[in-house]
Amino acid sequence: MHITQLNRECLLHLFSFLDKDSRKSLAKTCHKLLQVFQDPLLWSLLNFHSPAELKKDNFLLGPALKYLSICWYSERVKVCNIEDWMKNSFQKDFCNRHEHTVNDFLLQVCNRCPNLLSLTLSGCGHVTDNCILLLLKSCPNLTTLKLENCVRITDQTLEAVTLYGGSLRTLHVDFCRNITQTGLERIREKRPWVTLRADRSATMIPDSKPEKRMMLEKAPRKLVQL
Repeated sequence: MHITQLNRECLLHLFSFLDKDSRKSLAKTCHKLLQVFQDPLLWSLLNFHSPAELKKDNFLLGPALKYLSICWYSERVKVCNIEDWMKNSFQKDFCNRHEHTVNDFLLQVCNRCPNLLSLTLSGCGHVTDNCILLLLKSCPNLTTLKLENCVRITDQTLEAVTLYGGSLRTLHVDFCRNITQTGLERIREKRPWVTLRADRSATMIPDSKPEKRMMLEKAPRKLVQL
């Protein structure tokens, strides 16, 4: 039996075992397999391992998407974690190449994937509070939100959870250095049913603007002079 003689359900099952590139390659062989590739039911789960993968034309975003993971484990993540005003020209150039990639992708998710249940972001140093806020508003069924090493995430995201995370049951904000203990306590107060984890976040050194640092450094000197 030729593969194209299989019914739609069997073909979807076979496609489900393939990675995104393999699905795309197989879809190019005939019109019937292309239709299977374009079936929203095939794309209920998406895993990405770098921002570059988000720009590939080897997947579909649609209302069937329920589980999304973008996890970037690379030495390059350290560059994105450097405070903007401390980056040299090389580091800024590197970040400029993908600074908006994840945010822009998540905005597409907001517009196309209202049934999202789970989102995991790791090493996404340029993801902003505003982006997570919009996603919480656009995906009211979201039950799991896991953020790891996302340095631009602050207590504003925690506040958004208290306002729009009515369905949320699991929240991780690990190694997010601009999360504070006050923000975590507010989550526990307003959303006591949420399973909250925040490894290291509230104990890490938060970012501060250069002018604020100067003021903090000058304060002890003035005390010494007095």
